[in-house]
Amino acid sequence: MTTQARPTSLKDSLGRILRDLRISVTDRCNFRCPYCMPAEIYGERYHFLPKNTVLTFEETTRLAKLFVGLGVRKLRLTGGEPLLRQDVEQLVSMLSGIDGLEDLSMTTNGSLLTQKAQALKDAGLQRITVSMDSLDDAVFKQMSGRNFLPRHALEGIRAAEDAGLSPIKINCVVQKGVNDHTIVDLARHFKGTGHIVRYIEFMDVGTLNKWDLAQVMPAREVVERISAEMPLEPVDKNYPGEVANRYRYIDGTGEIGVIASVTQPFCQDCTRGRLSAEGELVTCLFANSGTDLKTPMRAGASDEDLIDMITGVWQRRQDRYSELRSSLTSKQRELRKVEMYHIGG
Repeated sequence: MTTQARPTSLKDSLGRILRDLRISVTDRCNFRCPYCMPAEIYGERYHFLPKNTVLTFEETTRLAKLFVGLGVRKLRLTGGEPLLRQDVEQLVSMLSGIDGLEDLSMTTNGSLLTQKAQALKDAGLQRITVSMDSLDDAVFKQMSGRNFLPRHALEGIRAAEDAGLSPIKINCVVQKGVNDHTIVDLARHFKGTGHIVRYIEFMDVGTLNKWDLAQVMPAREVVERISAEMPLEPVDKNYPGEVANRYRYIDGTGEIGVIASVTQPFCQDCTRGRLSAEGELVTCLFANSGTDLKTPMRAGASDEDLIDMITGVWQRRQDRYSELRSSLTSKQRELRKVEMYHIGG
């Protein structure tokens, strides 16, 4: 990969550039987190996407190259759980060779990371983010919807650290009354390790997670709770469009981040597109649909044809759901939206 930046003029209707692409490699997951894939809906008999409807590694790489040519500099592999995709390290190797790509990362629940961390690093993955909502066994089980324990994620984090996948970020979705009493313990555990915990406000992604504003703990309160025990101070963002607000420990032993999509929307800075496992380009985490790139690609569309499609979709983009959320009626908020496991959060 090269770190040589190339200018891009691909902007949406609000002037936001296309810079980041999240690529979902599977809709399957071995967790059943209630805020993403509630077990009562995604049970043992649930039918996930048939294999032949999911993008092949070659198709994914072809599209990724086109996106990078249009100005994307960061690719993140997601799911579902991306490590469930067989031989996913082969895809990492293919993507890592794209000229112009600056950053290649992955978000995972960490349960399979001990087996895969070194192979991912060897294939060209640079960074890893592990979803981990609590260090408490009972809370972790509740929020993962399965009998996994925090130690499984911690073992994966250690394997990633040993492999050199850094910096490691830990994503924690905060639900008031569910895991908010454990957020300080999580911060304390990773303080001084070089890993960055990012606390995410519970969001109304999709339509199946029984989102309730009363369960949203404002990011401001998260920072206040942690800072009361381990004093924090704000830090500038690393780059325009970074979704997390950064805070560092005053004693110099690290930092945390908070992602406040509900209470402090950042739509005006969003540079992120999403490619679903079945090949749909989705322009917002809260979108109700995407644009099918797979069908025309399999029907023989040229690179120029696909570039025209991607360009047209992005230039028409005017999504700003989080900014509008409070002005929408409950019925408008409950309209069909793409579920998180299809586009990786």
